Amino acid sequence: MSVHDELTSVQRSLDDLFRSLGRLEKQLGTGGLEMRRVRADANHLRESLALLREAAASPAAPKRPELVTISDAPYDPSLWVDSDDEGLGARDRRAP
Repeated sequence: MSVHDELTSVQRSLDDLFRSLGRLEKQLGTGGLEMRRVRADANHLRESLALLREAAASPAAPKRPELVTISDAPYDPSLWVDSDDEGLGARDRRAP
């Protein structure tokens, strides 16, 4: 099966799940925490499937993050004049 066919099959299954949840809510009511959790989980599945469809529709390869070149040259020492050494405190005081 193609990806499109698989996604359509999953969509049908989700539609069946929502119909079944609707019937359960009529019998059990919508006020219970368990029913709200199941409904929320089903909604998350629907959103995730929509994202999958979106990703499958775009033929572009996954984007790689842009690389940032970091120079090997030493940093300007004036950047560290007023800084504390991590875990040691200020330069003019003794460490604990």
